[in-house]
Amino acid sequence: MRLDLLSALNTERAARRAAILVTDMASGTQRLVKHADPLAGDPLAADLERRFRSGKSGLVESDDGSSSFLTVSVPLPRLVIIGAVHITQALLPMARLAGFDVVVIDPRTAFATPERFAGNVLRAEWPQDVLKEMPLDAYTALAAVTHDPKIDDHPLIEALKAGCFYVGALGSRKTHARRVERLRDAGLSDAQIARIDAPIGMDIGAASPAEIAVAVLAKIISAFRKGPEAG
Repeated sequence: MRLDLLSALNTERAARRAAILVTDMASGTQRLVKHADPLAGDPLAADLERRFRSGKSGLVESDDGSSSFLTVSVPLPRLVIIGAVHITQALLPMARLAGFDVVVIDPRTAFATPERFAGNVLRAEWPQDVLKEMPLDAYTALAAVTHDPKIDDHPLIEALKAGCFYVGALGSRKTHARRVERLRDAGLSDAQIARIDAPIGMDIGAASPAEIAVAVLAKIISAFRKGPEAG
């Protein structure tokens, strides 16, 4: 690999951005496609988009008979959960099994205890303080489940601004309507606010914390694999 391509690829990796190294199998020439690059007009556009979604490297063939190997580099998907509640206790192990790097943030020390959340996942601090050192990005999902605007609103705003692939919030439709007004007052557009999955999770009739956790994880995986527009 050319040094300039390697340097560019490492830059994308360090910033938690996806990139694909495209190698022409006949000539050996290489190019780097960043996820932020416009794909319109690229002969491999459809394949590139699918590989960005799947995260899997592999050989592809173009309509003209040429073949290319796509070496895919995508960040480990991350789930940031705002709220060390019962739903989170069920969601955490399931999300880890599904391959997500999980962080739980809650300033309420009555909930955010090592006894309830073992391992190095818990940040018993205000979200605004944690997110200063751990910025959100396009490969992060955010689930706000405290039901407390003082804790949930700031990370929701930051997640929408950062383009997180999934943004969900616990609460009834009436609760969400009040949330919408607060977020508008904070300067977010209706298009941004419409990205929030609220009430949170897939509509499976979930009732218990464990069932709600299943519904939330299902929606997160759907957004990650199919795109934020997935229903």
